[in-house]
Amino acid sequence: MVAIPQDLPGSPEYLSKLRYAWRVCSVTSLGMVLIGISGSTLNVALPTVVRHFRADAFAAGWVLLAFLLVNTASLVFFGRVADLLGRREIYLTGFALFTVGSLLAGFSPGIWFLIAMRVVQAVGAAMILANGTVIITDAFPSDRLSQGMGVYIGTLSVAQLAGPTVGGLVADTAGWQWIFWVNVPAGLIALAWGAFTLRRVPRGPRRPVDALGNLIVFAALSAALIALSEAGSRGLSSPVVIVGAGIAVTLVPALILVERRSSHPVLDMRLFGERMLAFANVASFCNALARSALILLVALYFQAARGVDAVTAALGVLPVPIGMAVASPAAGALGRRVPPYALSVGGALMSTAGLGVLFLTVDPATPYWIIGVGLFLCGCGSGTFLTGNTTQVMSALPAGSLGVVNGFRLMIMNVGIVLSVAVTLSVLTSSVSAELRGQVYAGTLSRVSPVAVEQLMDGFRKTYAVLFAVALTGALTAALARARRDPAAR
Repeated sequence: MVAIPQDLPGSPEYLSKLRYAWRVCSVTSLGMVLIGISGSTLNVALPTVVRHFRADAFAAGWVLLAFLLVNTASLVFFGRVADLLGRREIYLTGFALFTVGSLLAGFSPGIWFLIAMRVVQAVGAAMILANGTVIITDAFPSDRLSQGMGVYIGTLSVAQLAGPTVGGLVADTAGWQWIFWVNVPAGLIALAWGAFTLRRVPRGPRRPVDALGNLIVFAALSAALIALSEAGSRGLSSPVVIVGAGIAVTLVPALILVERRSSHPVLDMRLFGERMLAFANVASFCNALARSALILLVALYFQAARGVDAVTAALGVLPVPIGMAVASPAAGALGRRVPPYALSVGGALMSTAGLGVLFLTVDPATPYWIIGVGLFLCGCGSGTFLTGNTTQVMSALPAGSLGVVNGFRLMIMNVGIVLSVAVTLSVLTSSVSAELRGQVYAGTLSRVSPVAVEQLMDGFRKTYAVLFAVALTGALTAALARARRDPAAR
């Protein structure tokens, strides 16, 4: 008698696993929406918060920077801790911390208490982000993983669509505190649903955590992210930028030396020596660098060059998240028939084409439908790339290293996000005088003179050229990320 494999599509065991996988996807998608909306609402409402506390520019910047810095620097750590202590427990703890941080942030008596609560939120978010992708990878059958990943990533575009509108309405009608308090009921629902849905997974063997390695990772990333963020406003010659970059560069060889000697390193260099992983991570970095500041860049174009209001500008950038919302689940469904490698390369090329359209048509009088086509291509390309790239990386890893590598992958993306904003603002404003840069950020440059607007257009052309070159590099590295043996390609 021949035994029928339990994971055969159509078998009762397979269908039961698939039903559980979609419940898991609903939990992880809640986490993605919670974090995505929280970040995008604050971006819109930040001026309201700053005015309330009468904060200076330094403190105002740290309201955003503290979250990004701590979140980025702790992703690898919590990926490793979850591998050792239990993914379900760390993931649910992340929901609890994020909810508590949101609740207390709304009661902040001062700006620095608010920044401290943003750090608490960042730790919770790192626990969620470092483990959400891994939980989905464990739950879905291999032939349905791309579908689950497409829905999971697609929820980010939903957050990007809803966040700015929610943030503007809440800040105007209910007060800045509700920017944080709206996360509390959502966080409690996600925590309860996650505790009910997620099954306990046996913990791995007790092993020591690489404390020194984690400390160096945090210090190096802190220095690098501070340098990158300050470069956009103070220039590359700023002492803060020079010192931060110097510290980061100095700590890299120290980290490599420490990790080689550690018995259980937080960054196991052997996991990144394989060609596919190396090129896939570079492609992911390039995509984040080319994509992340695009909405900010186009919003500045509409306000500074065309003189429209913030609401009109927000509507003008919607083709990007709409494209991601359409492409992510579509790519996930297509992933059952197309290898994730092909989705990754195709998405990267689509993003490059969209940036090419925007680069070739930079002008205050460009018809909106042309800009919309370019933005939609960028959104579709990013959604397709993220689905394919994430599936490609996660399905190629041994189970014991999922948390570490996923944390590293997300850390690389976050560094790309920070660098994207810094590079974009630096290149964009390099074409106008220092006296006019404030009016670019305020969206009032179009009121100065046609000459100033034309100078800014030169900045937009340079910026789009840089982003196009980065996206093209991402497409080339995505093409080089073909595994020697690609199971999906057989």
